[in-house]
Amino acid sequence: MLEFLPVSPERGGDLERFSSRHGKFRYCSCMRWRMTSAEFKASDKEARVAALAALAEDGEPVGVLAYDDGEPVGWCAVAPREGFRGLERYRALARVDETPVWSVVCLFVDASARRQGLTTGLLRAAARYAVAAGAGVVEGYPVEPDARLYTYMGSPAAFAAAGFHDVTPPGRERRVFRYVP
Repeated sequence: MLEFLPVSPERGGDLERFSSRHGKFRYCSCMRWRMTSAEFKASDKEARVAALAALAEDGEPVGVLAYDDGEPVGWCAVAPREGFRGLERYRALARVDETPVWSVVCLFVDASARRQGLTTGLLRAAARYAVAAGAGVVEGYPVEPDARLYTYMGSPAAFAAAGFHDVTPPGRERRVFRYVP
């Protein structure tokens, strides 16, 4: 039984349980784009874990967890783009326009739960959560599988399957997909 729920202060323990089981996720704790590059380099893994936990505890939007029979097995980071200070400074993913957006910056699925549609489910849940919280547009930055780029941001096929559309400006290397309700 799959379920997709936004992280809230009440689900902080679920986020910690997911994090403690996934070393690659825990290393970054989805703080790479929330911090500037200098802040990220100056922090350590435990500081990043604590920072994400504090945001969740404070009720800040951080993302959505996928559950399989009550156990967290997947994650999608989604929040207003302005909260991702590193993303705002990253020239390869400069804003397409001035439209306020929520950004999807990370997807992580437990190896035991892959190939079951969780990525698409997480993206759909992230879009529903963002729209319910007032987002008019949800944006993601997918890369082709096996690309040499940072690949935890999902694939174009997954975004398309979740109802996102390619809005990449001509000449831009990094793709931009948007969901507009």
